[in-house]
Amino acid sequence: MNIQALMKQAQTLQKDMQKQEEEIEKTTFEGESSLVKVKVNGKKEVLSITIENKENLEKDDLEILEDMIMVALNNAFKKVDDLREQKMSKYSNMMPGLF
Repeated sequence: MNIQALMKQAQTLQKDMQKQEEEIEKTTFEGESSLVKVKVNGKKEVLSITIENKENLEKDDLEILEDMIMVALNNAFKKVDDLREQKMSKYSNMMPGLF
């Protein structure tokens, strides 16, 4: 394989990777725990937080609620990372040593 063909293949892979990244960034991911649901985008920006059963919460429950928000956010962020890894792993296998 000559260097020009290799460069062209690398450019094509770069464009494909960029397209996959843009798709991931536009995707909405939901994370949840027992009291909290969150939505984030592929850039790991929080889009919304929903607290379930608000009427049953007391002031003492706020610390637990904070923990539940953290769990739900981490759950959603993990989904972002999992999809990114799934979509991008194929590129690292195509041209070892370049990426």
